[in-house]
Amino acid sequence: MAGGGFLPLFTECTAAEVGQRTVLHSDLNNFFASVEIARDPSLAPFPVAVCGSIEERHGIVLAKNQLAKAFGIKTGEPIGNALGKCPQLKIVEPHYDDYEEISHRVRKVYAGYTDLVESFGIDECWLDVTGSEYLFGSGEEIAHRIRKEIFRRENITVSVGVSFCKVFAKLGSDMKKPDAVTVITRDGFKDKIWGLPVGEMLGVGPATERKLAERSVRTIGQLAATSPRLLSSYFGKVGRMLWAYANGLDASPVHPIGYQDEVKSVGHGATPSADMVCDEEVESMLVGLAIDVGHKLRRYGLRAAGVAVAIRDNALCVREFSCRMPRPTQSAIVIAEEAFKLYCRSYDRSRPLRSITVRAIDLAPRDAPRQLDIFEPSEQEDRSIRLHEAMDDIRERFGRHAIVPANTLTREKIKDFGFGAINPANSLRQ
Repeated sequence: MAGGGFLPLFTECTAAEVGQRTVLHSDLNNFFASVEIARDPSLAPFPVAVCGSIEERHGIVLAKNQLAKAFGIKTGEPIGNALGKCPQLKIVEPHYDDYEEISHRVRKVYAGYTDLVESFGIDECWLDVTGSEYLFGSGEEIAHRIRKEIFRRENITVSVGVSFCKVFAKLGSDMKKPDAVTVITRDGFKDKIWGLPVGEMLGVGPATERKLAERSVRTIGQLAATSPRLLSSYFGKVGRMLWAYANGLDASPVHPIGYQDEVKSVGHGATPSADMVCDEEVESMLVGLAIDVGHKLRRYGLRAAGVAVAIRDNALCVREFSCRMPRPTQSAIVIAEEAFKLYCRSYDRSRPLRSITVRAIDLAPRDAPRQLDIFEPSEQEDRSIRLHEAMDDIRERFGRHAIVPANTLTREKIKDFGFGAINPANSLRQ
């Protein structure tokens, strides 16, 4: 899969400054579908799609195996469309706990070769094995060892790219699937990748690819040959970054196990069982979402000075609004109130809403100095925080449904979401 919106930490450099690194990118093939087939081997001869629940309005394809791909089935399309393309398609529900567990075990395999293992989602990782070659052989040999070990342990296949930088290692893992190793060397990368469509490169999503095509830049080689100053005039600093990527001038480090980026925002979103058609339903949803957001802020030791609300209507049009809050806070009550006010003054209610997301933005450490309000003593918010911490404890001890907002209990569309879940795997970090 070509990289779209995400760009890893980037350091532009000269060719000499890149250094003699050996970087792998490991991509578990058709991960969700592969896990389901490993769980039930009788599915192996059939096209398989892992899909969300139709009853809960998540009836889309989340993942598919190679046989399903041959029918043109794509991630994100409705189940009905997929069955139209392939009536014999086997539909299975996702088992996220299994995916998390197997992903964790696979990372233990990587850790046996290097401590420089950087996650790129649940099924992808970069590994810097430069210092490991003395013990385990060349980067290509290490890649084959990893591929065979994962298959032996988990019965799932993996594609591995081997190169001298993260961008080309990622490109290599995408070039040959499934169950393959692709090497892109410093001396031979121009012949191997410059003829590929520019959209295959990390950082070039569909919108950027269209804009480049409008300027007659359709291959990675053409991108590499374009003036970086001209690209900067089109795309700002991202333009120069993409030029450097295409030329292999990327010294971005592979971060060690356990490294975490600075949290820029925390949020939570949900799609109810039916469209939200009135403000009361939206308000109930925002309260539930804000409880989860407030918990994440407390877990990270942060306060938010702003809030953002993203809505998707029943025509699948997405809009996002944001504003500053009166004061930095961790309080779910304040976040919900400000989010609802923002929604009320920003959205024209022209269509029912299919889904909604709340994000806390403009974050700062909880203990950072802040201006107090003489008309609203800080003790009031402190009491609110202690209340929410007590609710967190109750959910942790007795389950996420043990205590929920009262106004969600009467809303059939949203009452089963179990707001306030405190599983770290559910957190949204950007």
